[in-house]
Amino acid sequence: MAHKEGKGAQRLPRKLYARELYRLQTEMVKLQEWARAEHARLVVIFEGRDAAGKGGAIKRVSKYLNPRLARIAALPAPTERERSQWYFQRYIAHLPAAGEIVLFDRSWYNRAGVERVMGFCTNEEYGRFLHQCPIFERLLVEDGILLRKYWFSVSDEEQERRLRSRLDDPARRWKLSKLDLESVTRWEDYSRAKDEMFVHTDIPEAPWHVVDCDDKRRARINMMAHLLSTVPYRDVRLPELTVPDRPAPRGYIRMPRESQAFVPDHAATLDGQRH
Repeated sequence: MAHKEGKGAQRLPRKLYARELYRLQTEMVKLQEWARAEHARLVVIFEGRDAAGKGGAIKRVSKYLNPRLARIAALPAPTERERSQWYFQRYIAHLPAAGEIVLFDRSWYNRAGVERVMGFCTNEEYGRFLHQCPIFERLLVEDGILLRKYWFSVSDEEQERRLRSRLDDPARRWKLSKLDLESVTRWEDYSRAKDEMFVHTDIPEAPWHVVDCDDKRRARINMMAHLLSTVPYRDVRLPELTVPDRPAPRGYIRMPRESQAFVPDHAATLDGQRH
């Protein structure tokens, strides 16, 4: 029997998706400018199944944002030194300062997911995490950080289809690891871990929001629209700018083209490949 997660959805037409995506990305820029003006701090957590579409959603959310103000935190496996620290310690270093946005591509919830399922933490460490995480997040919110948590949900059939498609795609093969593939055989283990995680960490101060991701286009639109609806941002008056007139030439002569090493015109070789 298949164990499903998410109800599935009809695919959003491409033109409708592209138009609404650009509108929402424009609103994200407005949110960014509001955060800078108001010295707000926003943390958005992206969690969920392997191949659920977290990375694609993060890419769309951040596409037009200023990387100096909005950054992606995708932490590698902890070092030996980091393993000896308080569990939340290395994540604290990536929290935003005033006027910044941080998008966590996976987060401290690794302990409640892959570490729990794969046995990378002890039962004592896991139990301590479930106790401390709500306290930690309440402290963040109490200090004024806007904390938003999204769980990207995908059905087992769609997850398997996406994982298989990556095997034969040289541009996406790097996304696969043995842990990703093992998520297929451990579907129920991850489901139980997610359910227990929600029981302990779906708190009023920082609730979980589930995104149905069987249709990636719909998922991105829904997630972005929801995020924008939860932040009290407004249009910020930007300084008026004009492009100045170019001054008259003052005798500068450009270097001869043949004296510089231009890259070869590879694009010119494509003309004969159009048909």
